[in-house]
Amino acid sequence: MTKICVLGLGYIGLPSASMFATQGHEVIGVDVNLVLVSALRRGEVHIQEPGLNMLLQSATQSGNLRVQSTPERAEAYIIAVPTPLERHPAMDTPRPDLRHVRAATEAIAPLLEAGNLVILESTSPPGTTANVVRPILERNGLHAGHDFWLAFCAERVLPGRILIELVTNDRIVGGIDPISAQRARDLYGSFVEGEIMMTDATTAETVKLMENIYRDVNIALANEFSRVAGHLGIDVSAAIALANHHPRVNILRPGPGVGGHCIAVDPWFMVDAAPNETNLIRTARAVNDAQPARVADLVSAVVSDVDHPTIAALGMAYKADVDDLRESPSLDVVRMLRERGYTVRAHDALAHRGPDGMVLETDLTAALSGADAMVILTDHTTYRELDPWSAGPSGMTHRRVVDTRACIDRARWQSGGFEVHALGAGGRSSVVEEVPHRI
Repeated sequence: MTKICVLGLGYIGLPSASMFATQGHEVIGVDVNLVLVSALRRGEVHIQEPGLNMLLQSATQSGNLRVQSTPERAEAYIIAVPTPLERHPAMDTPRPDLRHVRAATEAIAPLLEAGNLVILESTSPPGTTANVVRPILERNGLHAGHDFWLAFCAERVLPGRILIELVTNDRIVGGIDPISAQRARDLYGSFVEGEIMMTDATTAETVKLMENIYRDVNIALANEFSRVAGHLGIDVSAAIALANHHPRVNILRPGPGVGGHCIAVDPWFMVDAAPNETNLIRTARAVNDAQPARVADLVSAVVSDVDHPTIAALGMAYKADVDDLRESPSLDVVRMLRERGYTVRAHDALAHRGPDGMVLETDLTAALSGADAMVILTDHTTYRELDPWSAGPSGMTHRRVVDTRACIDRARWQSGGFEVHALGAGGRSSVVEEVPHRI
């Protein structure tokens, strides 16, 4: 297949479209956001991802990648649009919002011809390919698995390493039938160096959710350990470091919550698919969703002696060294602190604009100046390497740090005259510094 139409030019669609184009395919990149389309045509990338600017330039300069707002006929169609959650006060749990998947499918349905391949890349609830995408595509009389081929193949990449992992990671391709899976595997084989394994579409959709739910449950366990440690008066970081010396134990670090479009969202897709069989998954979500309030309570305790405190909140992205704010728990912490009447200066080392009109401080020193507490919510390199004697921290009114990521040297900051507080850090002395870490 030589001509591919990619619908959705976000964190996965744009890198995938560019990758296919640099491998010699003719690619039509489609997005309904006209501002985004115009920016991409000017060569302006809206995602901070190492190497993506250069890859996009190579793809467009070769003439193999064109960006536009409507799809056109192609031999293969890849749907890589968002699958957010629908939240409503009347709902017991969030539900999958598949309107973007439906809209993209309806956009390509009139263009579909015999022999075409359609791949859903968007992470989706089990059964979406068979029960949502397939009926829309078959409205014009063509039949999946007979007249055209239909498959599901979600990405398995880490922001900050997307271009590397698109190539090197294994992929799971699920077809509506074996031939559909084979056709999709052949297409991805033009650039994927990892193993491409084939199964049915619903299994592939489930596998993608299982991978992210595994992470969510393990993070919830670490967060619950931090609560237990606080209750017992011990240091959770020290305890985890020691526990991880067991050859079959690898406990993750606690933090302010879980963010990103995948780990914070995908568990609810599984809950929606099997509501009576997912008690553990629900519990993990409850634990992780409660973490921002735990952080806000800790900050309140740290500045309880200050009237009308000013808080410097550092890191709005959901993980280190990316600019992705989707589902970030940092945003909830900022909102909660402001609801308590605090002045909060939100800063991020990479993201320059907050959601829903949130103003982000652009200068770190200005964000810290006169602050009563510094709260590290994302372990960006900029914050990990911050020096307690530098201009920014030195300009704080009260020298207090709340480290929610266990990312700074506590002893160093204490020697610099700072109070250092952390999640699950009790009052007992710790020997963690004397033990090799494996976290």
